[in-house]
Amino acid sequence: MPPAAPRDDLRRLHFINALFARLTGDDLYLARQIQEAIAFSLGELEEKTREHPELAARYDAAFNAAAARLLEKFFAAEPGHGFFHWDALSTLASATPLFARAELMAGLKRLAPYRESTLLVTNLRAALLPPEQRETARRRRDYEDSLAYVRDLAAARTRPDADFRLLFL
Repeated sequence: MPPAAPRDDLRRLHFINALFARLTGDDLYLARQIQEAIAFSLGELEEKTREHPELAARYDAAFNAAAARLLEKFFAAEPGHGFFHWDALSTLASATPLFARAELMAGLKRLAPYRESTLLVTNLRAALLPPEQRETARRRRDYEDSLAYVRDLAAARTRPDADFRLLFL
């Protein structure tokens, strides 16, 4: 069980259920099993978080990264389904408009041949609204603009007949 308050635990459960909807079919029991498997893989960090509650944000980031890796493995096993994961924190410049466009376009080109595909975007919020810095109106606006930019770019570069999923994590 992850080191979390019941509210955080429930949030993670619904997050896993939504992320793995194709697998769970909205069965919260299956989602709970996936959640517990991810939490088990983070056992050492879980222990540290119990001793030092200030590491909770680090645990959340590790949980999300583990869920993204698991989702990538899940879709890799489905030959007719394209999957691309873009991490906005992969480099210092990834979240800037120029680099974001280049990285997203590369991913969308990889997804183009597939009738069904998923684009997973992670850490966009953390890149533009870092938790250690104050959330200013400008940073918030930049984040909202980036969300819209990714949505618009994906809509413009995806075939109209494709079953395309855009997930933000």
